[in-house]
Amino acid sequence: MSSSTIFHANNLSTIFHAKVVCMESLLNFPATLNVPTKKWHSAFAKIYCSRTLFSLAKIAKAKKGINKVSRSPSYTVVNLQQDDDSFKIDQTSLAELVKMKDPDQLNKFAGIRGVASALETDFDGGISGNDQDIARRHEAFGSNTYKKPPSKSLFYFVVDAFKDLTILILLGCAVLSLAFGIKEDGLKEGWYDGGSIFVAVFLVIAVSAGSNFRQSRQFDKLSKVSNNIQIDVIRNGRRQQISIFEIVVGDVICLKIGDQVPADGLFLDGHSLQVDESSMTGESDHLEVNSSQNPFLFSGTKVADGYALMLATSVGMNTTWGQMMSQISRDNSEQTPLQTRLNKLTSSIGKVGLAVAFLVLVVLLVRYFTGNTTDENGNQEYNGSKTKVDDIVNAVVGIVADAVTIIVVAIPEGLPLAVTLTLAYSMKRMMADQAMVRKLSACETMGSATTICTDKTGTLTENRMKVTKFWLGKEPVNEGDASSVSPNVIKLIQEGVALNTTGSVYRETSVSGVEFSGSPTEKAILAWAVLEMNMDMEEVKRSCIILHVEAFNSKKKSSGVMMKKKTDNTSHVHWKGGAEMILAMCSSFYDASGNIKHLDDGEKERFRQIIQGMAASSLRCIAFAYKQVPEEEHQNEKDQKKLIEDDLTLLGLVGIKDPCRPGVKKAVEDCQYAGVNIKMITGDNVFTAKAIGTELEFSSQVRTRPLVRW
Repeated sequence: MSSSTIFHANNLSTIFHAKVVCMESLLNFPATLNVPTKKWHSAFAKIYCSRTLFSLAKIAKAKKGINKVSRSPSYTVVNLQQDDDSFKIDQTSLAELVKMKDPDQLNKFAGIRGVASALETDFDGGISGNDQDIARRHEAFGSNTYKKPPSKSLFYFVVDAFKDLTILILLGCAVLSLAFGIKEDGLKEGWYDGGSIFVAVFLVIAVSAGSNFRQSRQFDKLSKVSNNIQIDVIRNGRRQQISIFEIVVGDVICLKIGDQVPADGLFLDGHSLQVDESSMTGESDHLEVNSSQNPFLFSGTKVADGYALMLATSVGMNTTWGQMMSQISRDNSEQTPLQTRLNKLTSSIGKVGLAVAFLVLVVLLVRYFTGNTTDENGNQEYNGSKTKVDDIVNAVVGIVADAVTIIVVAIPEGLPLAVTLTLAYSMKRMMADQAMVRKLSACETMGSATTICTDKTGTLTENRMKVTKFWLGKEPVNEGDASSVSPNVIKLIQEGVALNTTGSVYRETSVSGVEFSGSPTEKAILAWAVLEMNMDMEEVKRSCIILHVEAFNSKKKSSGVMMKKKTDNTSHVHWKGGAEMILAMCSSFYDASGNIKHLDDGEKERFRQIIQGMAASSLRCIAFAYKQVPEEEHQNEKDQKKLIEDDLTLLGLVGIKDPCRPGVKKAVEDCQYAGVNIKMITGDNVFTAKAIGTELEFSSQVRTRPLVRW
């Protein structure tokens, strides 16, 4: 710093100090001045201070050499936001991107890949998934949880119990009975009738409110467990299952038929994805989602067809579903049938009681004031002006008390108490059987049930599937005898399993165990192919190129894929699905030696008997078929985007066993003994359903629905 700069700085400091001294002398005026003088002094001080500050600013501006004044080192600037921890896109932009469904806005972010890059997500490997990365995403975009209304207090259930019509009528009767009883018989004995009604009402309120409050607390705990759905995601290159609450923005989520979309996001990859958005828009038609025209997915919608990978862009309250549900308040005040009948009965009894009481009141008053009543000595009670006012009031009070007594007797105050105690006992019994009931009145509704409809897979069975039988041609192949099968057939089966699946196989090292992911059926088939057929899924995928996929749906009960081998550029179509459906598409089959044989009507009937025999053993039958596609048909396939469905070659049949849950048979027997019919709902082969029904001793006829769970 030059000497000229130092001189100007010192000069400015001296001027500033002198001005400050003058301002202090003006502001510190004596307190002995009167009010008008103080006001004039204050106005002068303000004017002087303003002119002083203005002059100092002009002096500072006039000093050419001091354009910059060094900052005082008495503080430190701290950058709270580190650049390396921030993302290139904010939550507001992500939420609006999906909510508006605007492709132009998506293009501003360089498309889906641009959004994934901004979220530091790898298309194939997903996010890293370490604790630090998850914490960053939680801080930047929030967690996948929703705000829930506060738990209802005991006072709420007490007030709710008071809303019962019977309770209100009993309270009114108790007040009247107590008042007139004390008036007639005194406080010592007159409170008996009214007090007993109050005690009955108190017991009803206490039992009902206490039971509902306790069950509400337990149900909230149970809801946290039941809502904890497991979702397949890809993190660090590995497909794994995590809780739906652990999903973060940037996650690559695997979707399949029946799944509920757990977050707002964008379509990354998949085939034939159709989404049911009726919960959001009210439209029943399924909406096709793809990467070109409509890549937007909303939380709360359901996958109706196909499968896909999606990039999560908003979670929790930042999703469209979360914003919508936060503005909806639910209040279910629907009454059970028993409550409706009791209220109707009480209302009818109350109306009759009131009518009778009013009639009695009118008759007694008329008889009293017309002189037709006498006291215990035989004297006329009312004698015009000769009767004292106090005697008239006492007589009228007695007449009104008699009318109130009729009302009190007409209302059965013990009925609500008996019903409440009965329901509380039922709830306790159901809790002992590990059956959670949220509201006390629901016990009555459950007690009125005459039919229970239950799913088979995962409810009556354990949902732990395993391939137990394999048929190649018309001959069964025992476990461990896969080496006797033709290598060509094994290779085709491996291609059909590895390429035509929504599951995955993960092995960290060559000596570590194998992890299978996907639906229970897919995991069973993958485990069989890897462990029995020595399938290397990654090698099969590397040797082929997938051209087109038809995902499984409930109408076809099958799925197909068209692929091209890299070695000879030949194209093949592989199908997998319900054995009856695949068999109808075949015109030939492989035998155990690897020879192709014609499949005529007689041979098809033989295969149908094999399928029925496997189904009768409660096995789920899955068939594999394939066909090599000529070049000219391959071109047609590209134009039509539909796979060949005829003249296929049957590769083999597998039977998947899903054992019944222990204790289910006893539960079915108990229900049938209680007069409750059990209906099993399944999409399996009718013979498989009948076999399960026979094993569980169902007495009713088994019917199937057109839906298969894969």
